[in-house]
Amino acid sequence: MEQIRQKIRDSFARQSMMGTLGAELGSIEKGRVEITARIGDHIRQQHGYAHAGLTFSIGDSAAGYSALTVIPEDQEVVTSEMKIHLLAPARGTSLIARGNVVKGGRRLVIVTADVYAVEDGQETHVALLSGTMVPVPAG
Repeated sequence: MEQIRQKIRDSFARQSMMGTLGAELGSIEKGRVEITARIGDHIRQQHGYAHAGLTFSIGDSAAGYSALTVIPEDQEVVTSEMKIHLLAPARGTSLIARGNVVKGGRRLVIVTADVYAVEDGQETHVALLSGTMVPVPAG
């Protein structure tokens, strides 16, 4: 598992989008990956909440990296499709995306991500993403 964790850390470091958003990689376990991002003034929508683009971006990445934990090490994944349900305004100081593998497979990996807004230590469930990752050769 440590080799997979390092592969994910290295991959995350190469994602310039995550750097632009100020996202950070959290825990990495088999079938589960966590990504956090501070809700800065530069990433809010017109009502002052975290923009749904931030919510989607970290949720998609957390789900994708969770898929990497259950496929062969010589493969990567790409998102085939991803759906988001926005459940509540993302108000707070940061977001936490927790990606999960629902079902792994050789051709498709079904994933979800739950995204929570954190305010004063309290988590509010703000989004549920569900989608499909496709394993591809690393390269």
